[in-house]
Amino acid sequence: MKQIAVILCFFCSLSYGQEREKLVTVKKVLKLMGTRFELTVVAQNEEIGYINIQEAVSEITRIEKMISSWDADSETSLINKNAGIKSVKVSMELFRLIERAKKISEITDGAFDISYASMDKIWRFDGKMDKLPTETAITSSIAKIGHKKILLDKERQTVFLEEEGMRIGFGAIGKGFAADRTKELLISKGVKAGLINASGDLTTWGTKATGEKWMIGIANPLSKNKVFSWLPVVESSVATSGNYEKYIMFKGEKYSHIIDPRTGYPTKGINSVSIFAKDAELCDALATAVFILGRDSGIHLINQIPGVEVVVVDGENKIHKSSGILFDNNQ
Repeated sequence: MKQIAVILCFFCSLSYGQEREKLVTVKKVLKLMGTRFELTVVAQNEEIGYINIQEAVSEITRIEKMISSWDADSETSLINKNAGIKSVKVSMELFRLIERAKKISEITDGAFDISYASMDKIWRFDGKMDKLPTETAITSSIAKIGHKKILLDKERQTVFLEEEGMRIGFGAIGKGFAADRTKELLISKGVKAGLINASGDLTTWGTKATGEKWMIGIANPLSKNKVFSWLPVVESSVATSGNYEKYIMFKGEKYSHIIDPRTGYPTKGINSVSIFAKDAELCDALATAVFILGRDSGIHLINQIPGVEVVVVDGENKIHKSSGILFDNNQ
């Protein structure tokens, strides 16, 4: 479950300069892709703004129809139904998404893997678990996972899952992908500025109607309703993964609901990860990957990727950051 650890700033200092065209901000919050979407556009008037938002809703709905593993008629469901049987021809849009997902799996050494959906659900985070699963059960639960078993044929534009029972899912990249695609659509329609917040996967373009920059607040780990530090998001994106609410405790150890697809064990030692990059899709995937890799390995990875930054809150509520984040973490 994604935690919204970013707080939008609507009280930043104004940018003074030449007189701006009179613009309005139109905002709508609704449930899409099974989660909370906040859509904000800057437009010439409210009527145009609401038309833009409806176009955004249609685009998100279209994407959900393509990537949803719950929709029996989606391209993704067709791939899963034919696992171990035959390859499936898909749209180039979905093919390229899977191709990018496999590349992220490679650079994260499998910490991010869309075949995680093949995992048997042996961990429960509803408070009803009274003992840990056996090592045998855990090993068995991940037997069908493996990004190398997702075979792509670019010439035929097909996807094949090598083993029967394998499944792919886009829970750790889909909302970011939808946010990016929706942003592209609105820009192509002439929308000069806006913000899309897909339950913590956030992307922006342009500036607010007043000329101010869009700002996000990194939540204070001791009180997620309080801001630790404000950071501008200029033509870029941020995604946050957290375990503030969904976790279990065993013998004083805190286990997150985010499972390492390589081992079958829940992650430990991190409370939240916020990734900053140009694309929401990349932010979404890397937030999950860093959570699984752990603080040191995760930050080391991000420091090697140009244009990407990270803020990690560890299990002791201490804040760590990649080399390009400039705020003082002793605040």
